[in-house]
Amino acid sequence: MSSQISDRRSVDGAGAPAATLLPVIALASGTTALVTSEFLPAGVLPTMASDIGVSDGVAGLAIAVTAIAGAVTAPTVALVLPRTSRRTVLVALLAAGAVADLAVSLAPDFAVLLLGRLLLGIALAGFWSFAFGAGTTVVPGRPRVVSTALAFGVSLATALGVPLAALVGNGVGWRAAFVGAGAICVLSAAWLAGVLPPVPAHPSAGLPMLRRAVGNRRLMAGIGCVGLVAFGNFASYPYIRLAIERVSSHHTPWLLVGWGLGGMVGNVLAGAFAARLRLLAAAAPVLLGVALLVTAVAGSSGPLAIGIVLWGFAFNMIPVATQLWVSRVEPDSVESAVSLQVTAFQVAITVGAVVGGVLLDARGAQFPLLMGAAAALAGGVGFGLLRVPA
Repeated sequence: MSSQISDRRSVDGAGAPAATLLPVIALASGTTALVTSEFLPAGVLPTMASDIGVSDGVAGLAIAVTAIAGAVTAPTVALVLPRTSRRTVLVALLAAGAVADLAVSLAPDFAVLLLGRLLLGIALAGFWSFAFGAGTTVVPGRPRVVSTALAFGVSLATALGVPLAALVGNGVGWRAAFVGAGAICVLSAAWLAGVLPPVPAHPSAGLPMLRRAVGNRRLMAGIGCVGLVAFGNFASYPYIRLAIERVSSHHTPWLLVGWGLGGMVGNVLAGAFAARLRLLAAAAPVLLGVALLVTAVAGSSGPLAIGIVLWGFAFNMIPVATQLWVSRVEPDSVESAVSLQVTAFQVAITVGAVVGGVLLDARGAQFPLLMGAAAALAGGVGFGLLRVPA
């Protein structure tokens, strides 16, 4: 009986000594550092574009090229490094992120800046692909704790890291903001190297694992749903400021903070409800669709605030839910399953931003939200139809 209670605590993530969670917290700091770097151009775009000598629209490619590099890297990085210790790889990827930020901060022209952003895409996608598997290896039996921590790192970056970096960029200069982001990557790499024990690669890591994952039809159907939901969000999120200012320009900063705080709550609650994974994976996208719809049709500050906070809450449940979903559906190929999830997100960032931008120019700020709502709802229905193994 005592062993059963111990097993139950292990599954639920309860009773974990704080010291054993230090590697997971260090992994989460890596996601915070790299995601802050990924979206930093959005906060310093006008000054960066002016200094480099390109238009704002062209400078926006600094985000798109990172996502494209990430989409290619996520499923292939394990093919290049099938046997290398995952601790070594993760620390090296954070170091690469630091180098990428430094290259951007010193870039004399846009071509060098794009090369730095390409390197960042490789670092970000590789880190995401390996971090969950490394975390569950070091802290076995607690996948929802690992997934929630990693996703919380992303929410921390979007809610605090990017706005703070933007303040630095506006106050000191955009190049200084990238130097600061690089310094955070270095600190995170040093911390991870100090607290993460050696994590050997899975014996089948590389091409055999990827083939097995791609051959799992249920997994690939779920990856398609991940792509739909992420597309729905990223067709809308780049234009969230315009969606807010359509109704109330006076409350923009507070509503953006509300989006981030809602996201933090969503991360934690997603982990709490992870035991009902099929329901969680279906409900979070449906909530996202409802939030985007409410935001699109809001005509006053009250409904707009509800839509924005619910949007942050719902979307930030999705990385936790989908990461756990793919690892449950393909438990013997977790590394490859998560890499395919990362690829779906990175493709959605690029395609969503482009399609949403076309709709924005043609029809106004409401239409990317409406299209995003439809895509998110479709993804939620898809997850509801897919059975999750016990």
